Parts: sequence; C-alpha cells; structure tokens
Amino acid sequence: MDPLLDFTNKVVLITGAAKGFGKLLAQALAERGAKLVLGDIDKKGVDEVASALANNGADVVALSCDVSVNSQCKAMVDTAVEKYGRLDIAVNNAGIGQGFMPLHETDEALMDLQFNVNVKGVQFGMRYQISQMLTQGNGSILNVSSMAGLGGAPRISAYCAAKHAVIGLTKTAAVEYASENIRINAICPFFTLTSMVTESTNSDMRAQMSQGAPMKRLGQPEEIVAMMVMMLSPKNTYMTGQCIAIDGGVSAS
Repeated sequence: MDPLLDFTNKVVLITGAAKGFGKLLAQALAERGAKLVLGDIDKKGVDEVASALANNGADVVALSCDVSVNSQCKAMVDTAVEKYGRLDIAVNNAGIGQGFMPLHETDEALMDLQFNVNVKGVQFGMRYQISQMLTQGNGSILNVSSMAGLGGAPRISAYCAAKHAVIGLTKTAAVEYASENIRINAICPFFTLTSMVTESTNSDMRAQMSQGAPMKRLGQPEEIVAMMVMMLSPKNTYMTGQCIAIDGGVSAS
C-alpha cells in the first residue's frame, strides 16, 4: 500500500458515520487498515455501517452519539481509549443543514439548533479529543465545515454563521496545539449530493445550485471523501490550521 494512504492500526473516531461523508470515510479508512470508532445519533444506521465493515474484516465499534450532548462526545473518546488504548485521528463530521429562508425570518430556535449541533458539537468533540491527544503527544483532527463557512451564503444565514464558527474553532485550536504535535484542519465542501442536499432540494433547485460552480455541477460525496483521506494521511505531517475548499472552482471565480 502507498504509505500516503496507509492507515494501518490508526485509531480513527468519526461522528455522523451512519451516512454521507462519515459512512464513506469509514469505508475508505477501513480498507486502509484503520481501527474505527463510529458515532451517530441514528444508532440503527451506524450499527448497520459498523456491521457491514466488520463483516469485511474491519476492527470497528459503533455507539449512539448526539454531538450536541457534551457527555456523549466524551463517551466516544473514552470508548476509543478503552478499546484501542489511544486516539490517532478524529473527524468531527456530524452536522445539520437548514431550509432556505431570508435572514429576517430566521428565528432564535433555528439559531440555537444550528449552534448546538454544528458548533458545540465540534467544540465538545475537540475538547475531549485534544485532551487525549495531549497525553499521547500527537494526533490529527479534521472538522467538516462548508463553503458557507468561508463566505456569504444567502438564505441559509444560521447555517452560514455556524460553519464560520467551525472555521474559527479550527484555526484557533490549530494555533494553540501546533507545538504539541496535534494537527487540526477543516474541509469546506460546496453543495454535494449527500442526503442532506438531495432530501431538502428538488432537481430544479439542484440544477440552479450547480450553476454557481465553474464546473457547472454539484460535488459527489466520493470526491469530498478523497480529499478527507489525503488531509488525514499519517504522512501529511506539516499541514495544520488549513480550511480547504472543495468547490468545483467556486472560490476561484
């Protein structure tokens, strides 16, 4: 196996692993030898993912995790340490979208929900992940933000604000812990054909959204996961504090 893609015996924690990026990343890293701790609020879904991976020879454990609950984020890290003795990589992938609406119609309940899941969920995860990595002297964390975290995103202001906050957490933590040999980065996809997008839009809306990218199409989940694997590579040791746009050329135009 190419050393750049070799995750043999690396202990990897992934939130939001029942579907979408999390599920595909779990599959990709299992194929590369990782030991996996998978969490999702959808316990049945994440159990099914873990069972399929185990049937193919993966070393994997799954548990229910609502990332907006501090204690459940701690439990994921505790499980990794209890079962495998360490935590090499953590991916804070769990998140939610929002329906399209103008800012002046965005109420407090929506803002609270976005920040509870998309911001606190990342901070809670990093809190315990970093604590464990400090005891080991190394580690890598990847947070999933969005192109909406890098610029304005009309009609999804609550989501946009939350994903900007993920960027702020990522960069701040990267600077704080760089000298401790802990790398912390974020990935920022454009609209991608995960269930979060397909279930909240119709084909006409997706066609219109695709016109915003120079490539004139939306992203495929596999394309985003390919970059996640490269960012997490154990050989990628000097990259930290970066928020990488995977956007079909949007940020270049």
